[in-house]
Amino acid sequence: MSAAVLFGTGAGMGVLAGATTCGVLHTGLLAGVVRDGEVGRHVAGFLGAKVVVHVILGVLLGLLGSQVKPGAEVRGMLLLVSGLVVVYFALDLLGVVRRERACAKPSRLRSGWLVGAATVFVPCGLTVSAELLAVASGSPVQGAAVMGGFVLGTAPMTGVLGFGAGLLRGRLARVLGVVLLGVAAWTVVGGLRLTGWASGARAPTAIDARFVALGATGQTITVHALDRGYRPALLAARAGVPTTLVLRTDGTQGCTRAFEIPSRDVTLALPVTGEQRLDLGSPPPGRLPFTCSAGHYPGSITFRLSPPGVG
Repeated sequence: MSAAVLFGTGAGMGVLAGATTCGVLHTGLLAGVVRDGEVGRHVAGFLGAKVVVHVILGVLLGLLGSQVKPGAEVRGMLLLVSGLVVVYFALDLLGVVRRERACAKPSRLRSGWLVGAATVFVPCGLTVSAELLAVASGSPVQGAAVMGGFVLGTAPMTGVLGFGAGLLRGRLARVLGVVLLGVAAWTVVGGLRLTGWASGARAPTAIDARFVALGATGQTITVHALDRGYRPALLAARAGVPTTLVLRTDGTQGCTRAFEIPSRDVTLALPVTGEQRLDLGSPPPGRLPFTCSAGHYPGSITFRLSPPGVG
């Protein structure tokens, strides 16, 4: 793909991210530094620093490729830290945490830039999807185009939310604090799933022939990656036979495009529309959890030697 196409793809993902949890997550960070009379400067500094660090990240990802791609456990730990940071700012808005407000004007201005730069360590699911696309590009120019387009796509909504956070007062500020606590909790749960410290529900007891095709030489499992989850998310399959996992997309733009199997350190960047096949070998009995890159949409395949419901 050309840099222009990748820039447009990144921008589209950024618009979606800015209107969802990524926008709220970064607004929580921005809300901790915006102040009366300085809102415009803080927002501008925040957005400027965010663009700069993500373009640099895009250059590095495109240049070094998979050599700089962190595994699921590392990204899970980053999400845990991100959630705790947002909890701190949420408690500040709720008045539980009291921080010193009377700092010097230049220091307050720099804080907008510092927090904006820090967003590179607070990724949402779509940010990780854009990063994986930058890795796959294999080019520093194309990697920068993806990440630059992504951040510019998030900018309008982030700017609006940032100005709103700077003008909030009383109960409205507390409402935002409660919302941020919810986002933080969702982020922490996602991190726990990526690190393997939390898992989803058990799989159904019978093989669903619509998604698991059994043959003489093995089985093919088909999972559809939607914008907000996988269908089906829970499956049963036969253990000990050659297995191919087929992941299908149809206009998908969510974090589900960055598909993870944490226990196998597998990360796949799925196309917007199409399919990708993954050879799972001959899995032993047990659960094989999978999730999107942010840990928000979990699922699992339970392999059994003699699955009930199979004739």
